[in-house]
Amino acid sequence: MKKRIAILGSTGSIGKQALEVMDAFPDHFEVEVLTAYKNHELLVEQALKYNPNVVVIGNDRYYKEVSEALENSDTKVYAGEDAIEQITSMDSIDMILMAIVGFEGLKPTLSALENRKPVALANKECLVIAGELITKAALENHTPIIPVDSEHSAIFQCLMGEGNNPIEKIVLTASGGPFRETSTEGLNNVTPFGALNHPNWKMGNKVTVDSATLMNKGLEVMEAKWLFGLQPNQIEVVIHPQSIVHSLVYFTDGNVKAQLGLPDMRLPIQFALSYPDRLTNRFPRLDLLKIHNLTFEVPDVKKFRNLALAFKALKKGGNTPAILNAANEIAVEAFLDNRLEFSQIPSVVEQCINEVRFINSPVLNDYFQTNDLTRRKAKKIIENNSKKQ
Repeated sequence: MKKRIAILGSTGSIGKQALEVMDAFPDHFEVEVLTAYKNHELLVEQALKYNPNVVVIGNDRYYKEVSEALENSDTKVYAGEDAIEQITSMDSIDMILMAIVGFEGLKPTLSALENRKPVALANKECLVIAGELITKAALENHTPIIPVDSEHSAIFQCLMGEGNNPIEKIVLTASGGPFRETSTEGLNNVTPFGALNHPNWKMGNKVTVDSATLMNKGLEVMEAKWLFGLQPNQIEVVIHPQSIVHSLVYFTDGNVKAQLGLPDMRLPIQFALSYPDRLTNRFPRLDLLKIHNLTFEVPDVKKFRNLALAFKALKKGGNTPAILNAANEIAVEAFLDNRLEFSQIPSVVEQCINEVRFINSPVLNDYFQTNDLTRRKAKKIIENNSKKQ
């Protein structure tokens, strides 16, 4: 039988590449649900092509346009963020690809796990914010989380067949982004256009900027802690400009496993959707003879302070990772809108970490309050900074 997939965030970069994967395997996958927040035109285009059972437009102001465009189809149309959460209980869904970016992915991810739907997780922020709650829900409901991020997919694949063999540490690789060789002073002149020009990967705007600041790697460090049950001192980051070695696992007997592949997100997406099977595809293959060199460097955390801030937030715990995530989302948004300089993003994040109330043992509602308070604080910091200029 075909595996029926719900793609939450189908109009984003991961969602669109997931549909490419599903196109390559029409006998294995079927589109059951598609959701988007505001890109209603692309959502309609996808719905007309794939004829899903349900589509949800998160921003209900676009409900009329989507409903009218699909009135002659068999697709049911719903609207609102609550509807995105509610569809996770549909009996007809076999797996949910969580491709919603940012804090908005938290509730649907929890709901999917509580409804015992296997989750292919491309939203790292929900684990950053509430990793303990997410992993607890997965364990209590005996429901798997299959990582989609290339680095975490690499670790996951390296651990397959290892049982309880002890891990010494993992190493997450980072391309270094477009400004790896830019001086600290040069970061003051970075434009949104420059930051969105990633050397290796095809990603959405927010993730691409996070990669340029190394915040994306910091978020992945926190994600790895919860996915693989690690301590902060068991997680390292190295810069690997070629993006061929996607991550490594060091075992306590001295052996090291690494997962290699071309920088193509369709590969970890396919692995997550088809797990535990490996389906034969026609995507380009890695040819090491054409690569020639694989190099590795220590990340410059003085120049890219977001990575150091992420480790600090992870070690402090409590609601600090939620503060970091919310502040970063607002800062990146302001940078893309030309309201904040690239080099000022870490300063906004650090100020929020220092000034938003710390909660040592947060519950779910605390995360939502922390998110709201931090966003307001970050916006105020950016506004005040703009006035000074």
